[in-house]
Amino acid sequence: MPIRPDLVECWVFRVPERGPVEYLLIRRGADRIYSGLWQPVTGGIDGDERIPAAALREVMEETGLAPADIEAFYDLDQVGSFFAEDLDAIVNSVIFAVRARPDAVPRLSGEHVGLEWVAAEEAIVRSVWPPYRDSIELIERLAVDLALARWFELDLTGRRLARSPG
Repeated sequence: MPIRPDLVECWVFRVPERGPVEYLLIRRGADRIYSGLWQPVTGGIDGDERIPAAALREVMEETGLAPADIEAFYDLDQVGSFFAEDLDAIVNSVIFAVRARPDAVPRLSGEHVGLEWVAAEEAIVRSVWPPYRDSIELIERLAVDLALARWFELDLTGRRLARSPG
């Protein structure tokens, strides 16, 4: 039986004309759990919402980036699990990435107190959870190797583009 995740995570990155890949990190507000933590976009899945749609909705809600700001959408084929002590349970998340246009301008949401574009090395330093490093390393590969990236790319409805018809 398929397992439905509890959360989605979505790394937003851009590839400037010059320079390295940059990652958009957002900082959790003082009134939220893990206050001050730098992280990718994260959030819940609403009711019967499709999982990729939840990732794109969370990107829009937390950064203001809309479909016109997105160059590509990827399923990183990664699932994260962690112990949530308040639930006394294991929580699962599915991990995505959005390649934003280099000129896209994100905005700060009410849930966060900061956002910054940073290089991979800085994203790894600021990202305290160990699985974040794996996501960043995969995105680094996808950003430069379009032949590899095509296997992970989704359209904005969440359908894998490399999948055969039917």
